[in-house]
Amino acid sequence: MTPAPRQLYAPRSVRVEGGPGGGPRAVEGVGVAAVREEWVVEDRWWMPRPLRRRYFELVLVDGRNVVVFRSGGGRWYRQRC
Repeated sequence: MTPAPRQLYAPRSVRVEGGPGGGPRAVEGVGVAAVREEWVVEDRWWMPRPLRRRYFELVLVDGRNVVVFRSGGGRWYRQRC
């Protein structure tokens, strides 16, 4: 029996504390030292439920780099790179 394929780099729900302007101030309780980049992805605009995500590439105070995004529904996710 062949195992079912799995989605690579699937987004995972993450706890983000919002800051001024809607950007992240902390991720899983670790403060954000810097926002390296911010961008918006809009796709499937022709579908009944288009995709809209606001991404942030962050440097945390502990030195880790993470990419998080906020979905159109307001939930936060971590995107594994």
